[in-house]
Amino acid sequence: MRFDIVTLFPDSFTSILSSGLIGKALAKQIAQVNLINPRDFTTDKHRKVDDEPYGGGVGMLMKPEPIFAAVESLPVLPRREVILMSPQGQTINQPLLRELATNYDQLVVICGHYEGVDERVLHLVTREISLGDFILTGGEIPAMALINGVMRLLPGTVGKVESLKSESFEEGLLDYPQYTRPANFRGWKVPDVLLSGNHTEIAKWRLEQQIKRTGDRRPDLLKAWLEEKGGKDGELGTPGGD
Repeated sequence: MRFDIVTLFPDSFTSILSSGLIGKALAKQIAQVNLINPRDFTTDKHRKVDDEPYGGGVGMLMKPEPIFAAVESLPVLPRREVILMSPQGQTINQPLLRELATNYDQLVVICGHYEGVDERVLHLVTREISLGDFILTGGEIPAMALINGVMRLLPGTVGKVESLKSESFEEGLLDYPQYTRPANFRGWKVPDVLLSGNHTEIAKWRLEQQIKRTGDRRPDLLKAWLEEKGGKDGELGTPGGD
């Protein structure tokens, strides 16, 4: 997959693109990331990318010309999405990341800054995406989250495909508790069932824990999961204890 990131601050991506699984995925050419600075597409001697909003108001807006020129300089792959990171967009969730990873070969991601972008930039955009209901100084951090979430779903990025399927949100529930050695740490013991070697009972315990944890922490998710399964409260049995 090809990622084209339109950003005034390309250096802010250096660490995330060179670290961990993302760095390895890029080294293996599972994905390609290109950083495009709209300032390089300005035509005035001051390389101006922002201006005051018509009608007055606080702050500055990113001008449309450099953004259009930056995006139009890119190759166009057949399955392409042009995304504006915006607090007014669709909130990132796991189904969205999975859709982008599966259905597209090129993601062009525009990072807004200042008070936002000129409204006419939306003529370029096919989707607006948000990290959540809060405001940051720019779209770079949300773009990093999007890149990370999509790239880790691409085949070959994560070694064990099974680990992706069992994670929080993949099946509509939060993840179950997990433990490693030692079996007893400061009096906190690993549940006996995990030491039993009985994989049927372990699977049952894990599902019970997922239901319990989701109900405690994200009842909205549990409600949606129950509705999808066609069940009602209590039909799946009482979740097991800690």
